[in-house]
Amino acid sequence: MIFESEDFEFKVPSVVSRARRVLIKPSASYPLPYPVTTSADMLATIIASIRRVSDADIILLEGTPGGMPTRAIYDALGYNFPRVLTLDVKDCIFVEVDNPLPKPFAMPTFWVPNVILSSDYLITVAPLKTYNGTGSFTIMNLLSLLPSSKYHGESSSGGWESLYSLGIDKVLADLYFTLPFDLGIVEARQKFSVREAPSTGEVEEYDKVFVGEPYEVDREAADALGLKVGYLDLIKSAKVELGA
Repeated sequence: MIFESEDFEFKVPSVVSRARRVLIKPSASYPLPYPVTTSADMLATIIASIRRVSDADIILLEGTPGGMPTRAIYDALGYNFPRVLTLDVKDCIFVEVDNPLPKPFAMPTFWVPNVILSSDYLITVAPLKTYNGTGSFTIMNLLSLLPSSKYHGESSSGGWESLYSLGIDKVLADLYFTLPFDLGIVEARQKFSVREAPSTGEVEEYDKVFVGEPYEVDREAADALGLKVGYLDLIKSAKVELGA
């Protein structure tokens, strides 16, 4: 669904009322405000909606490319919410999870934080970003859930270079099926067009919010911007093969 920003009122799905643990994945790898990262206001809206129907544990989980602690980033972004646990990916216990696709595009398994597997409802919240004619939305946001310590290149000081070397669209398609997040939100009050560095770019007013299942949300955002996004085409082809 697409909302005008001023009309957006997040209504948490009814299934959350039965959840014991809700995990929210913001885009927060840099200590820079929206639209580089997910805004504290958007997270506050989501958390308040959850609290109206549930006393579930709420967790924010994020990782950084170079292993910088997320605590300082959370503080810089104003992620100080009562009764919400903020976690750093690098401090988690990792488990290897099988990709359920019969024919993975690139990754037969992923190392992921075990807290994801013990959560009952998963939400990914990302700003509206474009980069060289393609998009970076809720599924791309899942990449920083993977421990950079296991996926940085041999000559790299940090990041997910070994995954990029395999073809990042293929990796993201595999990740979508391996980590089935329940809900995606693209915070599109502004559009952030990234230049060379992921933390710099041009900002335009856009005044929208996209909400729904992550693939559907990313597809809707890409279509609205007239963008071709490689991982979405791969996911669509896999869904056809699976009969989904």
